[in-house]
Amino acid sequence: MWGELLNEFSLAPALPLSVVVARTLATVVFCGLIGLERETSRRAAGLRTHMLIGLAACIYCLLTLALLARADEFGDTVRMDPLRIIEAVTGGVAFLAAGLIVFSQGKVRGLTTGASMWVAAAIGVACGLGEWTIAGMTVILALIIIALVRRLEMHAGTYDGDETHDTDE
Repeated sequence: MWGELLNEFSLAPALPLSVVVARTLATVVFCGLIGLERETSRRAAGLRTHMLIGLAACIYCLLTLALLARADEFGDTVRMDPLRIIEAVTGGVAFLAAGLIVFSQGKVRGLTTGASMWVAAAIGVACGLGEWTIAGMTVILALIIIALVRRLEMHAGTYDGDETHDTDE
């Protein structure tokens, strides 16, 4: 019994611990930047939500890579499709984001925050797969779109968001 338990906890990881730590910490920082912008704009889904969404997406990708590394242990009876994990992440986040979108008084609110949650999941997937350029560029572009484009809309007089409201434009 103790030997089996020891074997269970001594399973060789698919990736070095330093890589796992780098990918998860980068995900939290990257998604935290987007969440911080949402937080400072007083939106319903802020820092913690974006960090957790990205972290979960990253972990699902790391687990997918671990499963693929151990595929030979499962034999021919188990078929693996790594894209299913990404599809599951996308579906799960879409469900969460949809809960933020509200139609009230002829206006749709929460779309940008819902979209930023979806982007946080994509950043988590990119970090989990070690796609640093994609993750970094996505963070930069998302922050430009969320923060700077809002300022341009305000300057042009086309922004109708209520900054004190808990949902988004």
